Amino acid sequence: MRTEPKRFRELEETIDGVLSSYTGTLEIDNLESAALPNKREVVEALDHLKHVLLMGFYSTRTLTKDNLRQALAEHMYEASRLLVQHIERALTYDHWMGRSLRRLPAGSGEAVVLSLFRDIPELRRLLNADVRAAYDGDPAARNVEEIVFSYPSVEAIVAYRIANRLYRAGVPMIPRIFTEHAHARTGIDINPGAQIGERFFIDHGTGVVIGETTVIGEGVKLYQGVTLGALSVPNRDDGGKRHPTIEDGVTIYAGATILGGETVIGKDSVIGGSVWLTKSVPPGSRVFGRGRGEE
Repeated sequence: MRTEPKRFRELEETIDGVLSSYTGTLEIDNLESAALPNKREVVEALDHLKHVLLMGFYSTRTLTKDNLRQALAEHMYEASRLLVQHIERALTYDHWMGRSLRRLPAGSGEAVVLSLFRDIPELRRLLNADVRAAYDGDPAARNVEEIVFSYPSVEAIVAYRIANRLYRAGVPMIPRIFTEHAHARTGIDINPGAQIGERFFIDHGTGVVIGETTVIGEGVKLYQGVTLGALSVPNRDDGGKRHPTIEDGVTIYAGATILGGETVIGKDSVIGGSVWLTKSVPPGSRVFGRGRGEE
């Protein structure tokens, strides 16, 4: 009779040990993966949408007025197929787990995707303004093409602007997958719930964190390492504002930390590098050092 090698017996024993770890009450024991959105396919849908928004930069073939519609349709049909499927999974799972805190009922996936697609012309206008802000705000930029191809902030903002539309529609899980995928690729962490105005630019970008209830006006510029965060972690269901408001035309330099839902940085202010702020400053302020400065 053939005997199993010792290493195989020991491997089988370790497999049994791992199996037993799934019989407890760990939150990560979930075995209902078929009911959850597939992260790889959700990211694939995001890639199709990036093509639609910036077709000339992502296409691998020559585009003309004659074939542009077909090229757009190819990506939009595939994005629609993937998004409808995985939005429905996310909604069904949320309802099943009793976690549905928003308005959207299961079965709404197709309507949500069509609404998102109708918003694409506006999303492209916003994105163009963001890219233009990057060009105007960075003397190292040689042209718009360089910005779209190489600036991490563009990738992060594209993912955010798409995700924000889905977040506002009440879609669970999918918006966060979009923005966290961009976070992993760029080092820029923008929660899909943040409200961000036009002409938004993040220079360099690594380590930027923008919390869920942050409100950012128009023409705002951030540098690397900026945190727009919360002072504490209240009850997650209270719906309160936890993150600051940044008004139009504000510039925030590298490493600054601004915390709190009641903190407002007034219009056209400049916040210096490594500043720590937990209180509001009026419009036109210049703040340097540890929150000290001039108004």
